[in-house]
Amino acid sequence: MSGFDGKVALVTGAGSGIGRATAVQLAAEGARVVVSDVVSQLAQATGDEIRDAGGEAVVVRADAALAQDHARAVATAVSRWGSLQLAVNNAGVAGVRAPLHEQAVEDWDRVIAINLTGVFLGMRAQIPAMLEAGGGAIVNLASILGAVGRTNAVAYVASKHAVVGMTKAAALDYAEQGIRINAVGPGYIRTPLVEGAIADTAPIEQLHPVKRLGRPEEVSAMIAFLLSDKASFMTGGYHVVDGGYTAQ
Repeated sequence: MSGFDGKVALVTGAGSGIGRATAVQLAAEGARVVVSDVVSQLAQATGDEIRDAGGEAVVVRADAALAQDHARAVATAVSRWGSLQLAVNNAGVAGVRAPLHEQAVEDWDRVIAINLTGVFLGMRAQIPAMLEAGGGAIVNLASILGAVGRTNAVAYVASKHAVVGMTKAAALDYAEQGIRINAVGPGYIRTPLVEGAIADTAPIEQLHPVKRLGRPEEVSAMIAFLLSDKASFMTGGYHVVDGGYTAQ
């Protein structure tokens, strides 16, 4: 028996990077996975990878900023497999880098809509299904920038700090109802998001005491642990996977 046998999981932003690694790992450990992403082709590729390895997956195209898309993803899980016990709210964008006074309002709104409101909308859709199932576990993706700042990234930093706070508040709301909610704060991970935002990663690597970027699988391992029964006494936490970045 694998750790997630009989469990149904939903992963947003599962088409690439940490989301894809997480969906693949949960499926490998026995979960049936709803693969959600705004880019259909990427979501389909993740679903194909899971099925080719013998796992179970269903693909849903969903925009993390839209309440109806989160509702549809949850409804897909329940109609396909009868329940939902696990969720990973991973979808996010980096935004356009600029000092605060040059930050376009439209870009601020987009980052907040996806990175913050998208997590709220995800939990708002997922939690009723988990209550119906008798409990569950949620992991929200924050960042090391949920604990520290960075120049020219006010919208992203604000969104990730808020995800940490929202996670703590939500965890208290549902602690007595069998739903655990935690946040993970990755450092700089070698994903399309990071590589698309940073042309030369060598200076960033030197900011980490381990002198390299992380791998998506190193974050998915923490996510899978927090979703598992091994973390049964852990809720409301913010857990960094950052190569020592925030220890300095």
